[in-house]
Amino acid sequence: MPGNKPVDKATRAARRRRLRNRMVQSRTKTGMKKANRLIGAGELESAEKEVLTAVSGIDKAVSKGVFHRNKGARLKSRIVRKLNALAAAGQSPDRGEGEGEPSQESEG
Repeated sequence: MPGNKPVDKATRAARRRRLRNRMVQSRTKTGMKKANRLIGAGELESAEKEVLTAVSGIDKAVSKGVFHRNKGARLKSRIVRKLNALAAAGQSPDRGEGEGEPSQESEG
C-alpha cells in the first residue's frame, strides 16, 4: 500500500474511473448483444429500436472517454450494416410497392 497522500488519492481516483468504465462497457456490450440477437432472429422492428439504443450507448461511452471514437464508429457501422442487411432481405421483390406498374424511367 502506498504511503503518501498523492499516490493514495490517485489510486482512489483510478478505482472510481475503472468501476465507471466497466459499468459503461457492460451496458454497451449488453445493448449490442440484444441488438445482434434480435437481428439474428429476424425481428426487424424490435431490432431497429434496440440498435438505436445500442448506438446511443456507444455514443455515450465515446463521449465519456471509455471507447476511442474510432472504435465507437466501427461498432456502430457493424451493427447498422447488419440491420440494413436484415431490412434488405426482408424486402423481397414480391413485396415491393407499385408491383406490376412500369417504371417511368423506362418510358421513352
